[in-house]
Amino acid sequence: MTFGQILVLAIVQGFGELLPVSSSAHVIVAEKLMGLDPTTPEMTMLLVMLHTGTMLAVLAYFWRAWRARWFGSRTAFMSFARLVVIATAATGVVGLALLVLIQRVVLRGAVHHDVEDLFGNVYIIATGLAAAGILIIVSARRARHALTRDLDPRRAASIGIVQGLCLPFRGFSRSGATISTGLIAGIDRATAEDFSFALAVVLTPPVIAREAWRLLRAQHGAQAPASLLHLAGPGLTGMVLSLVAGLVALRWLSRWLERGRWHLFGFYCLAASLALFWFVR
Repeated sequence: MTFGQILVLAIVQGFGELLPVSSSAHVIVAEKLMGLDPTTPEMTMLLVMLHTGTMLAVLAYFWRAWRARWFGSRTAFMSFARLVVIATAATGVVGLALLVLIQRVVLRGAVHHDVEDLFGNVYIIATGLAAAGILIIVSARRARHALTRDLDPRRAASIGIVQGLCLPFRGFSRSGATISTGLIAGIDRATAEDFSFALAVVLTPPVIAREAWRLLRAQHGAQAPASLLHLAGPGLTGMVLSLVAGLVALRWLSRWLERGRWHLFGFYCLAASLALFWFVR
């Protein structure tokens, strides 16, 4: 991969991962346009590092707000941790149930088929984009009414359930779906945004570990350590670039949420869905 290709993918991943527009849809299209194969070890390694960069961007951007809101006292932290555990547990139950259902019913237990192969389908991604767009537009109307900063277990569980639906369905933006669910549940914009990305910090390390494990399994024999070391340079470059892109994307997202422009992301998702259908045909 050239530096230019890494730069493009880092920007697409950084913006797509943290804006409510689905990184999967945009990264896949960018890879196809540049003639890259997403199944190669180089691309897998780069994707892992790009996810790491966006996670670091979330930590850097939200840390001050999180420390003031949830880490100011032991009581506040325990309450926050409880809500995160509830939401993450709901995500795990729904996500794993969907994966098992897909593997046994849709794929019928086929040995050589992987869930990732099925949901890399561009038609499914385009449908997920459309669903996310509609959810964002609906939630934007709800955000105009009186809202509360109170995040109770019921609301946290509902956000976690929707996040679980995002796991296997690429195109159904995680940040867009979870923030929208929070707004529909009556949570104010800032709290919905903070909690959504707090869940992302908890969810991202297992996703990174899973992708890294898939990469290690693909690299057999004594050549594996040297090969992975060779891939570290482009990966670190991509991580730094995606971190910078992520910080810009988060600032953009916060401004549009605060200024009542959240619905515009929904219209973009709908337009991107139509464009993707046209692109495939």
